[in-house]
Amino acid sequence: MVFGSWTGAIIQNPRGRRGEQALRRVFWGICNFDARMAGGKAERKGRQAPQQQRFQGIQFDKAKGQHILKNPLIVQSIVQKAGIKSTDIVLEIGPGTGNLTMKLLEVAKKVIAVELDPRMVLEVTRRVQGTPYQSHLQVIQGDILKTQLPYFDICVANIPYQISSPLTFKLLSHRPIFRCAVIMYQREFAMRLVAKTGDPLFCRLSVNTQLLARIDHLLKVGKNNFRPPPKVDSSVVRIEPRNPLPSINFKEWDGLIRLCFNRKNKTLGSVFRQKAICAMMEKNFKTHQALSGALENNGEADMVMQLGDTTNDASMDMDGDVDTMDEDMDGSGVPSTFKEKALTVLKEYGYDDKRSSKLTQEDFLKLLTAFNKAGFYFS
Repeated sequence: MVFGSWTGAIIQNPRGRRGEQALRRVFWGICNFDARMAGGKAERKGRQAPQQQRFQGIQFDKAKGQHILKNPLIVQSIVQKAGIKSTDIVLEIGPGTGNLTMKLLEVAKKVIAVELDPRMVLEVTRRVQGTPYQSHLQVIQGDILKTQLPYFDICVANIPYQISSPLTFKLLSHRPIFRCAVIMYQREFAMRLVAKTGDPLFCRLSVNTQLLARIDHLLKVGKNNFRPPPKVDSSVVRIEPRNPLPSINFKEWDGLIRLCFNRKNKTLGSVFRQKAICAMMEKNFKTHQALSGALENNGEADMVMQLGDTTNDASMDMDGDVDTMDEDMDGSGVPSTFKEKALTVLKEYGYDDKRSSKLTQEDFLKLLTAFNKAGFYFS
């Protein structure tokens, strides 16, 4: 009765637009009241239902890097840029719900998908059931870093960003060598991969990956193209392994590059004046002398993987150098011959006043050859 008398009064004297708005609020109140009395719940517009944060009941785990690429235009662009042939076997890492998988199946002979999450394995398997692509998809459940990879021609993947470095070097160590990989990375990591000499992001990762492969940036992908959106933007990179690889000792290479990039913005003359470095070079010299050249570059794949170890990598810091060694300008406590000999090599080839951040691949290869020729070793 209260509602009736109130609405009746408003109808009789609506007072223009304000009266109509008040009347509308009263009617909505009556409808919501009736719904609650009937045991129901009034539906409120403008609020997203929790189910929309899922994909057919699958809850994504951000901790596992589960960010599903949802933009079909970007998915199609990635497939086109991969240059897949109808005879190719494609390796996909982390297929998720299968958005990219289905597009790959349309153009490839076969797709081998490696997925850790059993829920996603079931989902991507379900999507191909009853389709002509069912027999062209092989799903391997397991950790990609621990899985023995089969033969493949091309790798196409939207990977969990926390495994970017070890996965990249696992692929580069795979034999036989594949044709190319088109991979989605966190944008900063991707820009480090393609960084050139003198770039602020140029680091040990840049040098090592570009030693093993030709790398090109393909496209930037904003965070809103994923479900759920990550906190950072992404980039797609094309990686073409070099074949054959440079004929070098990868242990020696890794030792030199680690040493140089520990203080990448210092001159090499300053770096090789370090007491700890002189002592290390003396120790390595004696070890190689005792072995009489018996060391060989065995386990190439293992050494390629080692190049991707970025633990405590000072060159990944944006602000430059991390001083962890004491300078010993007069060589006290260290045989001066090793320091003087190292500085002589640097001066002879014109590298004593050069900085690692400004050197090219050719410079590092020339420097390694010069040091080895003079009897200096880094492993």
